[in-house]
Amino acid sequence: MRRLMTIVAAVIVFIVAFYIYTRNLYEPIMKRATGKRTVASVIQDIEPAAFERLKAVLNAAGYKDSYPDKIMMYAFKEERILQVYAINGSSSKLLKEYSFTAYSGALGPKLKEGDQQIPEGIYLLEYLNPNSAYHLSIKVNYPNEYDKSKTEFSTIKDMGGDIFIHGKVSTVGCIPIGDQAIEEVFLLTEKAMGNPIKIVISPRDFRANPNYPSIDNISWTEELYDMITAELVNGGHSD
Repeated sequence: MRRLMTIVAAVIVFIVAFYIYTRNLYEPIMKRATGKRTVASVIQDIEPAAFERLKAVLNAAGYKDSYPDKIMMYAFKEERILQVYAINGSSSKLLKEYSFTAYSGALGPKLKEGDQQIPEGIYLLEYLNPNSAYHLSIKVNYPNEYDKSKTEFSTIKDMGGDIFIHGKVSTVGCIPIGDQAIEEVFLLTEKAMGNPIKIVISPRDFRANPNYPSIDNISWTEELYDMITAELVNGGHSD
């Protein structure tokens, strides 16, 4: 009897571990088997509840029963916060901020595949992924041209990639904000896709703390952080 209970307990532990640690492998397979979702179908599913949660901040920003057609995002690694701003002409207004639900790496730019670093720089949204293993995700265009100009690799693939803002509570080098939060950001982003969407990723919020972190063995971080600071201070209008 004791041996049977031991076996049952081991099986339960295995199932739980399999569910948690291989989810990234089997979820895409399940989605392919059941039919891929589209951005449009996801928006149809999530919009009623997500809009209800966003209604107060949208109204306060002057978007009564509507959405901004231009947004930008700031992500701060030290504070572990993602901020979403609405842009109207030459002004911007904070709509909502979301806490990271996990974190990997340290302060400093991403340099190579497998370093678990969240990139730092001024990026653009590439596309929306409605079939992410992390519920939903938003692709960041790392490496951008600035990143490529600083790399020592001759092959861009060695710099790494597949950087996303996504749901769930785990990550390796991306920005997770949880499922409910990514639904809101996904919705706001989809409504603003008619304009380029900047995603500024900074080691810290230089508006509150202007001191640059010291990053060993990288000679160009001061140049990068000057660019990021200008972007933050000018509210996304540095260009």
